[in-house]
Amino acid sequence: MNHGHVFGAARDMPFRHIRSALRTLLAPRYLGRMQSTQYFQVDVFTARAGGGNPLGVVIGAQHWSDAQMQAFAAWTELVETTYLLPPVDAGASYRLRIFTPKREIAFAGHPSIGSAHVALASGFAEAHEGKLVQQCLAGLLPVHLERSGPSQHLFVRVPGAHVLAVEASHLVLLQAALSGVALGQLQPAFVEGGRRWWLAELRDEAELRAWQPAHDRIKALADASDSLGLCVFARSAGRDYDLVVRAFPAGVGIVEDPASGAANGLIAAYLHRVEPDGPLARGYSVSQGRELGRDARLIARIDANGEVWIGGSTVTVIAGQLDWPAED
Repeated sequence: MNHGHVFGAARDMPFRHIRSALRTLLAPRYLGRMQSTQYFQVDVFTARAGGGNPLGVVIGAQHWSDAQMQAFAAWTELVETTYLLPPVDAGASYRLRIFTPKREIAFAGHPSIGSAHVALASGFAEAHEGKLVQQCLAGLLPVHLERSGPSQHLFVRVPGAHVLAVEASHLVLLQAALSGVALGQLQPAFVEGGRRWWLAELRDEAELRAWQPAHDRIKALADASDSLGLCVFARSAGRDYDLVVRAFPAGVGIVEDPASGAANGLIAAYLHRVEPDGPLARGYSVSQGRELGRDARLIARIDANGEVWIGGSTVTVIAGQLDWPAED
């Protein structure tokens, strides 16, 4: 419908025709097309475009159905796409829905950090005393804003984590997935906290960076244990980061994730539990994604209450209008 033609010709139309035209124009299917929907693409856990982990963020999709959100997330082909929505809980700054190309998930780290960045940059939400509150399927999660000169870091408190019991059949699959790689000092663990991951420490950074895992074995482990997959880490000495991480979320169809906030949150919680007096028990910096050409930097902090915070920088790469078809 040509909206300009309808209003421009209104003075020459009988009233009943004007009323009919307005009814048509204001029908939900036309209102959905008229509302402004914004799309942002950002790189998370990096200070430069082209690094970190890419994320798509949509604002103005309140009128979208679940199917539309899922379809657009599949179309972007990004690890995750999020939707910033008005909060339902009075204590929240905004509501966030997070979708992989295949399904909606309760929580993820880099979507939380990147979406908070977009919420602030777009004016969708404001920080009060340096704090935002994200409402998502994992509950209300605080997000802290830190500024130092021109740089800005955001930290999200990740859901609490606990170590799960390991079934004998899963242990066989884990050993197969880790076959041929030298392990570090800690035993592998199955940990849950917002997401479920298998964690394994490798002997050193060189071992981790050179590893060529059998992705079909990781997928078998992920499918059997209803987890995302396997996340490996190694300690680093004499560099500007303390830990190097690689994450293989085969359970959601992703070969390797360039920067995983949720997985890093589980590693931090696990290290705090098994090494409470160790050098990493209160926080550290992480290098991830270099093997994919997207060298990311994450910061893990563990507060006095044992709560884990994961954070870093975000860079806006794309900001524009989105035209996504309405449902029939």
